[in-house]
Amino acid sequence: MLKSILGAALVAMAVTPALAQDDEKASDQDLASVTEAIARIGCQPGPEGVEKERADLYEVDDAQCEIGQYDIKLSGDFHHHQHDP
Repeated sequence: MLKSILGAALVAMAVTPALAQDDEKASDQDLASVTEAIARIGCQPGPEGVEKERADLYEVDDAQCEIGQYDIKLSGDFHHHQHDP
């Protein structure tokens, strides 16, 4: 079940290597939305928090997930799409 949820959520997110950039910290409201979205796949923000790369893209470095540690990019609409197998 976790596999199918993770696969569906990754439609809106991309797991990528960390890149050094001068992104701005996400607002408290955006942080809450990102935290809620990644919690659906068993993850929480890492110590670096959530950065806003641009208006429609957020990055979570070192997210702590049930299946390991990941860098996650999340689209600004915070939606994920489920696909039936």
